[in-house]
Amino acid sequence: MNKALSPSLYYTLIVSLGGFIFGFDASVIAGANGFIDAEFGLSDWQQGFVVSSPTLGALIAMLFAGGVSDAIGRRKALILVAFLYLLSSVGSALAPNFELLVLSRFIGGIAFCSLIIAPLYISEISAPKNRGKMVSVNQLNIVFGFALSYFTNYYLLQLSNSGAPWVNEWGIDTHLWRYMLGLEIVPAIVWFSLLFTIPRSPRWLVLKGKHQEAEQVINRLLDHAQAKVLVEDISSSLKEKSWPLRERLGFLKTKAMRFPLMVGIIIAIAQQITGINVIFFYAPTIFEQSGVGTNAAFMQAVLIGVVNVAFTLVAMLTIDKWGRKPLLIIGLTGVVISMAICTYGFKQATYQIQQSAIVEIQHSAPASASKLAPLTSDTYYSDVAFKRALKRVLSSDEFDTYQQPLLTSSINMNAPLVLFGIIAFVASFAMSLGPVMWAMLAEIFPNQTRALAISLVGMVNSLTSFLVQVIFPWELANLGVAATFAIYGGFALLSLILVAKFFPETKGRSLEDITKDFEQSATK
Repeated sequence: MNKALSPSLYYTLIVSLGGFIFGFDASVIAGANGFIDAEFGLSDWQQGFVVSSPTLGALIAMLFAGGVSDAIGRRKALILVAFLYLLSSVGSALAPNFELLVLSRFIGGIAFCSLIIAPLYISEISAPKNRGKMVSVNQLNIVFGFALSYFTNYYLLQLSNSGAPWVNEWGIDTHLWRYMLGLEIVPAIVWFSLLFTIPRSPRWLVLKGKHQEAEQVINRLLDHAQAKVLVEDISSSLKEKSWPLRERLGFLKTKAMRFPLMVGIIIAIAQQITGINVIFFYAPTIFEQSGVGTNAAFMQAVLIGVVNVAFTLVAMLTIDKWGRKPLLIIGLTGVVISMAICTYGFKQATYQIQQSAIVEIQHSAPASASKLAPLTSDTYYSDVAFKRALKRVLSSDEFDTYQQPLLTSSINMNAPLVLFGIIAFVASFAMSLGPVMWAMLAEIFPNQTRALAISLVGMVNSLTSFLVQVIFPWELANLGVAATFAIYGGFALLSLILVAKFFPETKGRSLEDITKDFEQSATK
């Protein structure tokens, strides 16, 4: 163990490395998706499935994650998760076709249940006064993973176009997306190895009747004063028997669980239905819609990653000072405003094919250029109308080839305004819904059913995320960017109203005290 760090922080950093791998795994597809589409010739729905298949795996895993972590322990469950990440990254990099790629990413999605197991473990080894900050370390690692995936995608894109002999020898220029997805192998191996060094959760040990080992772990994790407080906080739990699975499942349906489950489900849906994973997983695609071109789109995605990290740090510094609810209200207000800005920016865009674009296409594809020539006199007032016009005159292959360069040269819009709106959205999310949801979920449920309740809420979160991701390519093609962002903004406004009306404040309180308050509220 590193003596420069407190034991609880040291183990938190190890466990939260899974958050980094999740962030990298989930968002690296943003850069790889276009190249996968080009290699396998995917439809809109197939593109959506390549991106969303991990979330489908997570949806299924969330059903069992709580029960598995209760049965075998948080540590063993995390070791299993790390192995699945490793298996998925190898399979994704080597996938010979669409079906095996989806299967490999689906396996990686099963590992996404680390999103509930890691915060659960961290909350159970942390002192109450630092718990929000400690759980937020996992979220910080998630956004580091996002940011690094955008950076490595951009770097590999530049490298593939460098013309260096070794780039050609290694096949980076011809198998770019495989290198993008395969980089995950390195952190997955490191995390898998380090997880064998962490202790078992003290609260899980209590549930299993291992009271002496639980007290030993607590005294190892915290200084004497903090350990004494934490032992007292769970002293009542030490007297409780370990509940069988049937009893824990039955308790989820009791009156005492209604309010915390309502709070958990509201925040789980709000976190995803406002469109954050669309921004993260389709960032270059969205920026290309504003006409900036592929290289600039990848560079702007890197900027999104940097902003995400910066404002997650803001959340970490304020979550235990300002509280959970104020951050949610501030963040959701920012999401509503930023989505309105993006909607306005794309709504004002116009599209007209330029003669210069026709001339450029003429050099390589005269037949395609002649099909486009009659469209140069028309102006289109939505991206949907423009793409439909292209599809009327071009074959499917021609549309896939020339859609992006034509969009880049034809669009007339305030691209900096849209970039500002997206950056503001990411900043608002990063300081609120991102870290606060996992901190609250680890706090609001009773000890005996915490893992199962978080598992249930995590399943709702994953289902929402899957639906938002898989439908996005269809929305882009049929509703347009402006309408899609308007929908996200509407859901953010509804979420803001629900948070302001129903959500409690949980900062600085023991898990047991929070549980007692919920139980008292249920009896009123």
